[in-house]
Amino acid sequence: MNLLLDTHVILWYLEDSPSLSSAMGDVLESTENTLYLSIASLWEIAIKITIGKLNLSYSFDDLRSALIQFDIAILPIEFNDTRQYLALPLHHRDPFDRIIISQAITNQLQLVSCDHVFVDYPISLFWI
Repeated sequence: MNLLLDTHVILWYLEDSPSLSSAMGDVLESTENTLYLSIASLWEIAIKITIGKLNLSYSFDDLRSALIQFDIAILPIEFNDTRQYLALPLHHRDPFDRIIISQAITNQLQLVSCDHVFVDYPISLFWI
């Protein structure tokens, strides 16, 4: 499977959070799956660290190392993603969620997230 990780998923995975089931951890660690993280997620994390809404138990630079170690590709935002962004219904206004949804659509990726707001969009969600 080609999976696009929502921001909370990568954070829970790297923090070994109990919010992420062991079954989901197995999916993320399976070599049969290709994992992607949007550059928007890294931007969101950086912003939340800067304004004090997020504290990591590791440095931001360690996050990059972890992405390399776990073979998680950073998905850039392309023009087609922004075009898709414009076409999305305005079910909610979070710009980070909306660009991640757009990227899932344009790149035909399953979105790994437990965020219930995503069900209102025409994407394939994956969560266990």
